[in-house]
Amino acid sequence: MSEATFHDVARFGDLADGEATRVIVDGQAIALVLTGGDIYAVSDSCSHADVSLSEGDVEGCFIECWLHGSQFDLRTGNPTCLPANEPIATYQAKISGSGPDARVLVSVD
Repeated sequence: MSEATFHDVARFGDLADGEATRVIVDGQAIALVLTGGDIYAVSDSCSHADVSLSEGDVEGCFIECWLHGSQFDLRTGNPTCLPANEPIATYQAKISGSGPDARVLVSVD
């Protein structure tokens, strides 16, 4: 098994707590979410209607699609309410360094 490849995608200080930010990693749209000091990376596409999740609302460890209200757990990608019934992809995310100039790294392996 090979080690995950991480991509530098954002400056930590540019992320706002409780908001999603769209980034592209290896051609894949990813929603980065900083909430409660934790960083999450999930597919930026709702599994119900192929809508950008980074334009939705974040509450705790959940992101809500702005179009139909589907909500997903940022930790697992599982939907928590209809109309979505399929999970979204989750990715490894970590912070390298400290302070506002720390870097956010994501693996899509």
